[in-house]
Amino acid sequence: MRERTRLADGIEAIDSFERELSDAVELLALGEAEGDTEIVAEVEEALRVLKVRSRSRELETLLSGEADVNDSYLEVHAGAGGTEAQDWADMLLRMYARWAENHGYKLEWLEESAGEEAGLKSATVKIVGRNAYGWMKTESGVHRLVRISPFDSSSRRHTSFASVGVYPVIDEKIDIDIQDKDLRVDTYRASGAGGQHVNRTDSAVRVTHLPSGIVVQCQNNRSQHRNRATAMAMLRARLYEAELRKRESETQAQHAAKSDIGWGHQIRSYVLQPYQLVKDLRTGVETSGTQAVLDGDLDDFMAAALAQRVKGEESDRRREDAGATDDGGSKPDP
Repeated sequence: MRERTRLADGIEAIDSFERELSDAVELLALGEAEGDTEIVAEVEEALRVLKVRSRSRELETLLSGEADVNDSYLEVHAGAGGTEAQDWADMLLRMYARWAENHGYKLEWLEESAGEEAGLKSATVKIVGRNAYGWMKTESGVHRLVRISPFDSSSRRHTSFASVGVYPVIDEKIDIDIQDKDLRVDTYRASGAGGQHVNRTDSAVRVTHLPSGIVVQCQNNRSQHRNRATAMAMLRARLYEAELRKRESETQAQHAAKSDIGWGHQIRSYVLQPYQLVKDLRTGVETSGTQAVLDGDLDDFMAAALAQRVKGEESDRRREDAGATDDGGSKPDP
């Protein structure tokens, strides 16, 4: 039913574009014939809006992965640097929350570990909505911030790092084999506000998958059993996402949770001082509108990264096809 809805929505969108374009052309011809500049201006504006909408639909065609339509988990971890890095992690989480709200997605907070003075050490949220994972998956990596630190009495410029990890929420029909012997389950008291019951009992759950080293945790429910169920769902999603990346022949270093949170691993730089520039180091897309980006204006960065990813997969397929021979023989060394 979800696939049927997606296809029906796509067909209806194309039909709608064709109708609106046809109506605009006819109205434009009428306006020009009668010399009515107001009608011409109205049609030009309608065509500009139609172009923006069609561009958005065009970008959605890049979301062709098997899990792209799913909801998404988002993890943010502060790098080394104490309060400065923890504040940057909080800024990143706010940026993605704004982006999700702007696109009509719903956010569910699953876990948050607050910093000692400000910001947060780590946080996990669930982004609910169609294509949430498809859009968010290119955001995995290390994000670098350069600014005058508000926590430095000497007003010196600081560089901070935080990592972002994205993985899809998966259906129950997808079978992920997890053995109890491969798990270590720890319980602890939830931090932060949440009522007396949450803070006085060991309701928070941390699950470690020993073979892969993946760690997930949840503390948003008062019930330890519900937190464990959510944590296990997150673990299944992480293992599934790791398999997707393996199939796509991507290196583990691209996964933010498995990368060093520091120099040499960043995917995007956010420079607020001495000039203002946000630049994606993978695609070269950049903008001086730093405040708009920090307020969730990420579509250009995501679209460019998705396009680059699709082109890379097509190039890989072409190389594989070129490497195959009809008689099963091998190609000579170059």
